[in-house]
Amino acid sequence: MLIKNIKGLVQVREDKPKWIAGADMAQLPVIENSFLLVKDGLIADYGSMDNLPDYSADNVIDASGKFVFPSFVDSHTHLVFAATREEEFVYKIKGMSYEEIAAKGGGILNSARKLQNTSEDELFERTLVRANEIISYGTGAVEIKSGYGLTTKDELKMLRVAKRIGEETPLTVKTTFLGAHAVPKETTKEKYLDSVINEMIPAVAEEKLADYIDAFCEKGFFSPEETEKVMEAGKKYGLKPKIHANQLSISGGVQVGVKTKAISVDHLEAMDQQAIDVLKGTDVMPTLLPGAAFYLGTTYPPARDMLNAGLPLALATDYNPGSAPCGKMQFMLSLACIRMKMTPEEAINAATINTAYAMEVGDTHGTITKGKPANLFITKEIPSYAFIPYSFGSDVVETVILNGKLV
Repeated sequence: MLIKNIKGLVQVREDKPKWIAGADMAQLPVIENSFLLVKDGLIADYGSMDNLPDYSADNVIDASGKFVFPSFVDSHTHLVFAATREEEFVYKIKGMSYEEIAAKGGGILNSARKLQNTSEDELFERTLVRANEIISYGTGAVEIKSGYGLTTKDELKMLRVAKRIGEETPLTVKTTFLGAHAVPKETTKEKYLDSVINEMIPAVAEEKLADYIDAFCEKGFFSPEETEKVMEAGKKYGLKPKIHANQLSISGGVQVGVKTKAISVDHLEAMDQQAIDVLKGTDVMPTLLPGAAFYLGTTYPPARDMLNAGLPLALATDYNPGSAPCGKMQFMLSLACIRMKMTPEEAINAATINTAYAMEVGDTHGTITKGKPANLFITKEIPSYAFIPYSFGSDVVETVILNGKLV
């Protein structure tokens, strides 16, 4: 496959950095008026149209006026769920608090109840619709969490569905066990944590269903001490920590993430200087989920403060039925620019190479690099790459190529 006359080939990197951080995130390498050759599913060559060799190709795509990007990498989602929760959306509009909605049977426990009553095959079919949706938006790799099962049987069911999405679609999927998401009403937190640690984690590991372990470290959910206990239990079974941290308050989740050597700490709507300083010099990726802040009407993560401190940043959707019902990475770029004052270059780096680090898929995604699988998308004709976050209501993706094949 030969793509020629590309207006801009974006995120070309031969030096293969693990991530981009601080002031460097403002730099985005682009080859203008370029070509890209795909051979045997891999990126074989690229460069200026002025130096295009005489390649013969079965499929030639003219990308005049269009940009070619590496696929978006969405490193934080709850893509597997049984049903949407628009009734709670209406409750929020009418001014109900989270506690009032929960008292009416809403919240995470609402999703858990619906999921427990849905068969594995039906859950897969519903999730498949969302998987195909995010592919059409330019996403090529996605992390999918459990956490709406809250029983061993149903957590395993969610993870099996997530793994099946990776097997039956062109998406690259990593899975995360999030048993410590909420406490079921019929038990105590102590008993439930015992179940998560001594029953669920071993069962997940036995079936090899998860890459990562996660917990919702937040007031009213799981304390830093409880989160650390879950992370260490998961690590004994080869699960790497990822933590929901500082979404609603300064919860201590960032510190637990650093202490347990988490690959990422996600959300970070509530941050202070101490939490920012703790992340300096570590290998923990701060991952921002502006879709949740947008939907819930909370404060946005202080992206500029973190960038000024020299940190890397990743951007993901948090696609879920309760607080971020949107899987469109383009909109996350828009929110990053509009509400967090990130530049388009910073946002694109955050949604490609840095999220690839947060999912450990940097060898296959995140950059345009020779030898990597061709996981790409081609835009419609647009004036510049800044048009992508600028035009937050437009669909800019025209063609998707995953694993070297047109989707």
